[in-house]
Amino acid sequence: MASPERENQTFIMEFLLQGLGDFPELQPLLFLLFLAIYLATMAGNALIMGLVLLDRHLHTPMYFFLGNLSCLETCYSSTILPRLLAGLLTGDRTISLAGCLSQYYFFGALLATECLLLAAMSYDRYVAICNPLHYAARMSSRACLQLASGSWIGGFLGNSVTTLSLSQLTFCGPNGIDHFFCDLVPLVKLSCDDPRQMETLAFALSLIFSFVPFLVVSVYYGTLLAVYMFPTTDLLRHFKKVLSVAYTVLTPLANPLIYSLRNREVQEALSQARRTSLGAVEA
Repeated sequence: MASPERENQTFIMEFLLQGLGDFPELQPLLFLLFLAIYLATMAGNALIMGLVLLDRHLHTPMYFFLGNLSCLETCYSSTILPRLLAGLLTGDRTISLAGCLSQYYFFGALLATECLLLAAMSYDRYVAICNPLHYAARMSSRACLQLASGSWIGGFLGNSVTTLSLSQLTFCGPNGIDHFFCDLVPLVKLSCDDPRQMETLAFALSLIFSFVPFLVVSVYYGTLLAVYMFPTTDLLRHFKKVLSVAYTVLTPLANPLIYSLRNREVQEALSQARRTSLGAVEA
């Protein structure tokens, strides 16, 4: 039976995203900055997806994974940035409990999927470089499809465990989330329940989805480890927000430039697409 104190508590059904800080004079500038980043991210990744689908010269395992990565980055940015932009534009930073849990679920699922997908891409490059004679056999269409679908399914199933556990927590104290989106650590801090079980689960899943792939793609996961596995102090709290901007906003923008747009095959596909478009216009 619940205690009288517990029964008398008022449970929170709405949160307030505190954003990157209380700087009203910077809101218009931040809105334009993040809007430009969002549009560039969507355009760059959509271009990669279109080229991979339409150009037969890019129907290879490497570009198959890059197409998956671009699709993931498009979904990833759309999970975080539209709500951030709406808050910067209107000043309304409230979000319902259901909306907050939904945002965290898709954010965490896509983040876990990216961890697994980057590990699969690293394996693809390893086989291409170290075992070129066996590359066609090992990286067949079926194997690529299994690696990609396994990454997506594993990411979404894995984060469903965390989100389900998070939904069982009760929130009865302050409703201000010290972040610009609904992330795990700020939400657990607002819970009235004992956070140790949730923290243990989050740490275990971080090892599975972050620390192990860290061995093959260490640069990307450095920011994740700093945000989720280091102890939180007042000194690190604001620094972690900056790191969060790096992997939620800047990484989806940079990935098309790093992985695809500088590749010779992609540049040739772009040139071919331009020539086809010009020919259609002239005709």
